[in-house]
Amino acid sequence: MSHKTVNDQFRNIAIIAHVDHGKTTLVDAMFRQSGVFRAGQEVDERLMDTLDLERERGITIAAKNCSVMWKGVRINIIDTPGHADFGGEVERALSMADGVLLLVDASEGPLPQTRFVLKKALGAGLKIIVVINKIDRRDARPAEVLDEIYDLLIDLDATEDQLDFPLLYAVGRDGIAVRDPNETGTNLHILMDTILEEIPGPVHDADAGFQMLVSDLGYSDYVGRLAVGRIFNGSTRSRDSLVCIDEKGEALPLKVSRLQVYEGMALKDVSEVRAGDVAVLAGIEDVKIGDTICHRPAPPPLPRIRVEEPTVAMKFSINDSPLGGREGKYVQSSRIRERLLKETLKNVAVQVEATEDRDSMLVKGRGEFQLSILIETMRREGYEFCVGRPEVIFRNEGGRKLEPMERLLVDCEEPFLGVITEKLSLRKGKMTHLANNHSGRVRLEFSVPARTLIGFRDEFLTDTRGTGIMHAVFDGYDEFRGPFESRFTGSIVADRSGHAVAYALANLEPRGRLFVVPGDPVYEGMIVGEHNRGQDIDVNPCKEKKLTNMRAAGKDDNILLSPIQPLTLEQTVSFLREDELLEVTPRSLRMRKSVLSAQKRHTLRATRIKAGARAA
Repeated sequence: MSHKTVNDQFRNIAIIAHVDHGKTTLVDAMFRQSGVFRAGQEVDERLMDTLDLERERGITIAAKNCSVMWKGVRINIIDTPGHADFGGEVERALSMADGVLLLVDASEGPLPQTRFVLKKALGAGLKIIVVINKIDRRDARPAEVLDEIYDLLIDLDATEDQLDFPLLYAVGRDGIAVRDPNETGTNLHILMDTILEEIPGPVHDADAGFQMLVSDLGYSDYVGRLAVGRIFNGSTRSRDSLVCIDEKGEALPLKVSRLQVYEGMALKDVSEVRAGDVAVLAGIEDVKIGDTICHRPAPPPLPRIRVEEPTVAMKFSINDSPLGGREGKYVQSSRIRERLLKETLKNVAVQVEATEDRDSMLVKGRGEFQLSILIETMRREGYEFCVGRPEVIFRNEGGRKLEPMERLLVDCEEPFLGVITEKLSLRKGKMTHLANNHSGRVRLEFSVPARTLIGFRDEFLTDTRGTGIMHAVFDGYDEFRGPFESRFTGSIVADRSGHAVAYALANLEPRGRLFVVPGDPVYEGMIVGEHNRGQDIDVNPCKEKKLTNMRAAGKDDNILLSPIQPLTLEQTVSFLREDELLEVTPRSLRMRKSVLSAQKRHTLRATRIKAGARAA
């Protein structure tokens, strides 16, 4: 018979917030006020953003752990990503928590990404503390935001207990938390006290053996693979003989060389870890996220971490262009495959499948943004490869074709309301909500197919002159809403190898938008611009001016080309058509046709036209 007890020495809490609502800044302030740093110690801002991409983009990509000590209790803090594309990270983080801190901007209110993570937390039955942050903003509206939080919780079927949440107001940047927005606070002590009072300590079975659920993986050059997770029952010491229960239920023996726990952002060696704590086991080789680590004889495994199915797929392949292998450190298909499989070990939301072509692999994820981050991370590590256009994953149920849908929230100025509504209706979107609080801005909510939103962000920013805000979150599967033309323009394709010449580019400028500048290397099949019309055209960007011995006024004028804005990774990915690829190297992004030879492309097009005519 089990004997349930509570360990009051720990609190495990996950922080939920939308992108840019101040989550990482608040954690920084908690570190400073709990004595993690010694007096006068120099500390970077946004400590939890440890990845270069996180610091550059100001977003959290990977769920991370840290801890603070408050009144003799260790508070383990799990930082969850605010973007729905990193949903696999959210599932992992919440598996370690007993409660959540819901952080909401005092002006913007709860936004779609908040909804996504909160839905998961409510489903897990976690205790909630609400913090309305940035109350010092001039446009802060804490009373209305609180009503919106209640509406959101009711909409997500929160229980009576979950609706009766503790409420605090904060200025995370200044490290202040208060119970009343009119009070003047000086520190975050009230927040830490509330966590100790309201979040329950971890419950465990006092009579059970050691059981730990692996929620994260790491790697150390000194001690090898690291397994991170919460200990649900029992305790263990270093050098104990343990077993790992994998997905098939098999118990594999393993030995732990080192036990560690979080102290601030750093890891501290300990001789024993106990139920309720978040621990790091070092020296384990064959372990995956979701495995249960326990003593022999192996008790039943803990429920595995399950994530929602991926909705977008992209093809990764070797770079077989004429410029392939010049800029990358890792170019072989075996190295690319090894790196992608390594990603699946750390990121449970990513799946990798083999294809008929041994030089390519199909990578599935939760959204194009997640896959773009993977591409950017790999190119920074020195990998060179090609990727195809992101394709959504359809389902068939009862003879019906279903596609992934997105709940899209748009915040824009009133004059842009018409153009945004028109553009989204063309993309098969349906408006579900419109709110105008007469402040000059309107808030719209749409249900839009995920495939039609690919590439819409840049168009949206242009239409709203950079003042619009849009956020999308996965909203399940629905009936297929019909075909949609992803791009209404063609590509300007080079028909030979060489280097781009100013004279040739000046003659091509009236044809459309160019992507190359004089001196850039080009090759047959490389896309050098976007054609104004719907069809592709083959051009010679290397054509030089014929030299004669005739002199005339205006003959030798300098050629002035329009400045070119380099495309970002997201822009190039969304530009691609089905027959195009993106060549990714540590130094360059080049778009190209899947079939490089112009002659072969013309032959294939003629074959398709004949086949279509016969079918008709």
